[in-house]
Amino acid sequence: MFQNQLNNQISQAQAKAVENAKYLAQVAVESAKELAEINQAAAKDALVVAQDASAQLLAVKDAQQLAKLAQPETAQEAAKYTAAYQAKVNKVVRNGNKEVAQVVEASIDDARADMVKFVKEATKTAPAGSEAFVSAFKTAFETSLQQFDQVRASATDALANFEKSVDAALANIQGQYAVAKPAAKSRKAA
Repeated sequence: MFQNQLNNQISQAQAKAVENAKYLAQVAVESAKELAEINQAAAKDALVVAQDASAQLLAVKDAQQLAKLAQPETAQEAAKYTAAYQAKVNKVVRNGNKEVAQVVEASIDDARADMVKFVKEATKTAPAGSEAFVSAFKTAFETSLQQFDQVRASATDALANFEKSVDAALANIQGQYAVAKPAAKSRKAA
């Protein structure tokens, strides 16, 4: 009877793992599709910008016109475009990561619940006279579950800190572009 319960639990765990794998594959495909769409739009925009720049360069007739084309504002626009592209990619990746994290969290919770159930069932049918061993085993098992939960909390904190670092880096890059523009205007006035 105990073997049948164990086999059923293993079978259910495998079925859940297959379902989770299918879902994660779907998330990966959807994220890849979104990234491909972003990259396609970026390529089209880059082509338009390159064509415009080529047309402007072909229209240059003297050094003054060439100097006007090499203004800091042009670089600023490219930097803003790059920052917007990075933000779009970051959003897609972050959404995909959230979905993966949710599936992993649910899987961990399910596995933990299954293990607790398994240990309860296994210790319930322990032979007489093994109460001390069963008690020690349950205590060790509960301690390991608590440590596992602490590791999971630490990993969650690390991921949150990583996301904050990425956000801060993107904000810093965008802030540098915003600061550079007034400096360029002050050079014109000088």
